Amino acid sequence: MDFTIPEETQEIIKGLKQFIEKVVLPLEKENHELLYNERNYYTEDGRHHPKVEELRKIVRMESAKAGYYTMFGAEELGGEQLGPMTALLVQEAINISYPFNKLVDPIVIPSPFTNGLSPILTGLKEELKERYLDGIRSGEKTLCFGLTEPDAGSDVWSIKTNAIKEGNEWVINGSKQWITNAAHADYCMLFAVTNPDLKAQRKGGITCFFVETESEGFSVDSVIPVMGELGGEACIISIDNLRVPDENVIGEVDFGFSIAINGINTGRLGMSGKCIGSAQWALKKAVEYAEIRKTFGKPIKEHQMIQAMLAESAMDIYAARNMALNCAWKIENSKKQPRKEISMVKAFCTEMMGRVYDRAMQIHGGVGISNELGLEQGYRLARIVRIPDGTSEIHRRTIAKSLLSGDLTF
Repeated sequence: MDFTIPEETQEIIKGLKQFIEKVVLPLEKENHELLYNERNYYTEDGRHHPKVEELRKIVRMESAKAGYYTMFGAEELGGEQLGPMTALLVQEAINISYPFNKLVDPIVIPSPFTNGLSPILTGLKEELKERYLDGIRSGEKTLCFGLTEPDAGSDVWSIKTNAIKEGNEWVINGSKQWITNAAHADYCMLFAVTNPDLKAQRKGGITCFFVETESEGFSVDSVIPVMGELGGEACIISIDNLRVPDENVIGEVDFGFSIAINGINTGRLGMSGKCIGSAQWALKKAVEYAEIRKTFGKPIKEHQMIQAMLAESAMDIYAARNMALNCAWKIENSKKQPRKEISMVKAFCTEMMGRVYDRAMQIHGGVGISNELGLEQGYRLARIVRIPDGTSEIHRRTIAKSLLSGDLTF
């Protein structure tokens, strides 16, 4: 197995950094008070300030022009369909250098699963592709992924939102929760129960619909602030007698989950890459501080307790990075998806990030928990990423099931 980063990927990373330096960072500098003061960034109801949304749209569209916004999208949708290995390495590189920049992630490169040229959109009928894809591909329009509900998180089969066929339309009622970008999305990929009997057997019965968020009956009730912030990305949605044309069914009726799983592996590898890159950023901060900070008459880098924390962080990052690289290689070179390994990588990388940030903050002492360095922001993010795309516990269950079914290979 060759661990050399492919030349093509190196060029993508180089070009992407140049794009960020030339296009994104000047915008951030010009609008620093808006972007980096939460009281300005969010409105009173917790949504992005309209000016923030304007800036995000500018970056999306510029990224699309440069070819980065769509590079993980399916070829049939107009994307480059780059694989999990590239997603991993690109996200690692971005987060080593720009882990908390407001206009970088997930704007320059959207989630490869829930926004941009989501693989779910391959299930759209041709006339809808012609109507909607140009706006999505250009970054002018955005999406949200309407699956999770108050009583259906990890157990997605527990969703209650229902759709009943009336003539050439479906009438949908229910609610959704923790839906990222819903407050600002133009379209929603909305999941609803269409066959309760199949759903009860966990064999189907759930359908995905393409919905315009300005449609009557679709409303975003509120934003859910998390981890002490004044606003957030996740939202609560109410669906009240929403009428959707039959042509807006994505994929097959009753089998929405089959299309929903497409692309999720690239997303999980991308998230792991973010954690690996951000952890490297935090470790670098800790090493630099250990060299200049003095206690008891000498730099703290000479204290064995500090050395141990640095070493443990390096071990964590090395293990996570090589796990992820091996897993990405397996995804791209195996006929059968390595479900066990994907779950191990997602759980390990997100938990590893928390451990590294915890040590980095401890090494910095008081200044580490202040808002000055960004370490506390990374610590909060590390706690968040253990939940989306499958909680750590759900992934451990997947790993155990694979082991107990006889998959003992590594």
